[in-house]
Amino acid sequence: MGSRSGSGSAGSAGSEEVGEGALARITSAIYSLLTVDVLLLLAVLPGLVPLVLLARDAADAPLAVACLIPVGPAVSAALFALRRHRGDPADLRPAAEFARGYRLNAAGVLKLWLPYLAVLSVMAVDLAHVRSSGVPTWWAAIVVVFAVAATLWMANALVITSLFSFRTRDAARLAAYFLGATRSVALGNLCLLIVAVGVVDIASEAVLALFGVCFAAALLRTAQPMIARVTKEFTA
Repeated sequence: MGSRSGSGSAGSAGSEEVGEGALARITSAIYSLLTVDVLLLLAVLPGLVPLVLLARDAADAPLAVACLIPVGPAVSAALFALRRHRGDPADLRPAAEFARGYRLNAAGVLKLWLPYLAVLSVMAVDLAHVRSSGVPTWWAAIVVVFAVAATLWMANALVITSLFSFRTRDAARLAAYFLGATRSVALGNLCLLIVAVGVVDIASEAVLALFGVCFAAALLRTAQPMIARVTKEFTA
């Protein structure tokens, strides 16, 4: 109230203070995003290098899926670090939060990530040999739908495992439950999946990895309704 009715100089000083605060928050957010992006890129590098070098051949489909093993824990750590960032300009610890998230979540995430990749590998082989094996087109369509559903489930599971402390089977059940309970989240994640596939198809996996933090931030943003319900309904 006082600042609104104060002198012009006081109002100018107040505006300058607010402006500096906003600039500091923006700078802090950019710094955190860039730091997490670099760490995410480094974490997936062991799989990214051979993945980029692999030819896009049907015979290499299982190897390509195997190269995705480091992605799960890396994305989980990125989600954890981004969630922990509160916008405080004085709290610049994204690297420490990324490392903490990786340490806390890697084992739990891999318990869901590895079976998901195994199923994805089988489906990738089936799709790669559709023409040569004479498999009907309708069967290929079913496999694609199942692969998309599995990926949307995995996206939910990644968020839940990264931000909450549930047993593996409970996290898996919650991820499946919220596919239907929060359809806006599933739709948003489907859009992210389409964009990611488009980036890989038009450019390469390396470009997708380079902007990985953007996808992680978008995933976290899209999942907010699910995160809110998990917090309210399933945590004390």
